[in-house]
This record gives sequence, structure tokens and C-alpha cells, in this order.
Amino acid sequence: MNVHSDELDPPFEILEPAELRGPVAFNSPHSGNIYPRAFLTSARLDLATLRRSEDCFVDELLVGVVARGHPLMRAHFPRCFVDVNREPYELDPRMFDGRLPSFANTRSMRVAGGLGTVARVVGDAQEIYDQRIPVDDALRRIEGLYKPYHRALRKLVTRVHRDFGTAVLVDCHSMPSTAGPKDERPRADIVIGDRYGTSCVGVIADTVEVALRERGYMVSRNKPYAGGFITEHYGNPAAGLHSIQLEINRGLYMDERRFERSKTFSTVARDLEMISDRLNKIALQELRPYRSAAE
Repeated sequence: MNVHSDELDPPFEILEPAELRGPVAFNSPHSGNIYPRAFLTSARLDLATLRRSEDCFVDELLVGVVARGHPLMRAHFPRCFVDVNREPYELDPRMFDGRLPSFANTRSMRVAGGLGTVARVVGDAQEIYDQRIPVDDALRRIEGLYKPYHRALRKLVTRVHRDFGTAVLVDCHSMPSTAGPKDERPRADIVIGDRYGTSCVGVIADTVEVALRERGYMVSRNKPYAGGFITEHYGNPAAGLHSIQLEINRGLYMDERRFERSKTFSTVARDLEMISDRLNKIALQELRPYRSAAE
């Protein structure tokens, strides 16, 4: 499968503001909705089922932050094709025809759940493929999409850090309004993930939580989502690098069954713009690199 086709040209993009007004950047790695034809042919599931793993419209919810001076990076490829919020080689050997590299992580909890860098399942553990796929196919996806995405994201964060002496990456996702057919309990409106206080200084998560609660949202921290690979690996508060994850309940802004925006879409979008303003008001000295007392 050639992942460099016109279908994914470009495979991702960074929407740049006319003027960078602060150290905050946004990322939407799972809102991609361009499904390569060869992938759809190889999958046993229909497009509507595959889309259940998509962070539908999250990038559109965030577009307004660009006019407020903050860059937005977004993927065009779907997460069930290759997931950039994983380690580069979290791969399930049961999926592939051929030998995986010796350095592949085949035993992570995410791999066990079928949600590795190249996913085995979507939705309620529905198998994507009815047969093994060539290992070279997975490696091409990683080389052609995953690695370029992270090179561009790292370059963006480094540029913001250079300009302001600090950088705050807001990694945005969506979650189903319920955990599944066996659990109809409503979820929080928004889950803030900061890896239990390790991926950013406390003032960032506090600022986001206070702002959301003021707007009437029900907010949870780190449960059930504490932040994935991106939050963990781009957050280094001691170096002035901060990362926080937002999981937005899809029931707030869309019809989950029809994949359509709801009447409240624009309200949620405006509230996310407000979050960008609040984060931008945090004093830079609270975000810049620091030394521990023991040094």
C-alpha cells in the first residue's frame, strides 16, 4: 500500500496564525478523515464503523484559536490507519504477515487491547481486518506518516519554545458520550489529562479546569484519560515544555450516530477559543524552565 498517494497530499498540516501571540500551540492528531482506498479495500468493516475511532470535527472546533494567535496542527489520515499518539512501534505480531523489527514493543497494554500504532480493532473491539496484513505495510505507514508527523510537531514546539522560552502543547481528542452499550452512565464533558501532574505545571491544568467549570462544563482530571504518548513525551516542565490533553465528550457538539455537527457546535468552539486566551494570560515566568531545589 502506497501511503504517499494523492489521497494524502498533504498527510497533515499546520495552520499558522498571522502573528504568534503566545507560547500555546494546539494539536489534533486523531481528527483525520481521509481513508486511503487500498485501506478501505483491505478492511472488513464499512466506513461508518471505521469512523467510530475518529475524533470527528475536533480540528474544526479548534480552528478559531489560529485567529487568536496560536498554531494548530492536524492530521488528515485516520488514527485506525496509523496512530501518532502511540510509540512508533507498538505493534501486535498476531496482525502481521512477516517478522516485526526486534525493537518493536509487542507487549504494551495498548497492543493487548488492539490499539497499537497500527490498530487491530475499532469501536467495541471490532476487528478491522479478516486476515494478516504485510508487515512492510505497517512499516511504510510509520515511515511515511507517523515519523514525519512527529518531526513536524517537534519542530513546531521547538520554534514556540525558542520564541517565548517556553511552550504549551494542548493535545485535543474526543470521546464517546458513553463507555459502551453496557455502560450508559454519562461521562464528564471534558477530561483534562496531565499525566497526574507530570506533563505540565499545575497552573496550566488549574487554569483550564477553572475556565471550563465557569462555563458550566463537568470536568474530570486524569480519569479515565491521563494523556497518551504525545502528552507524556512532549511534556517536560523542568525544561519549560508543557503538554496537556483535552478529551471532549462528542455528545457536546455532534450527533454521534449521523456524524453531523449539532446546534451546540459553535458554542463549544467559542469556549475552546476562550481556553486559549486564558492559557495565554499565564505569566511566562510560571512556565519557563526551572531547577529543582536539590540542584
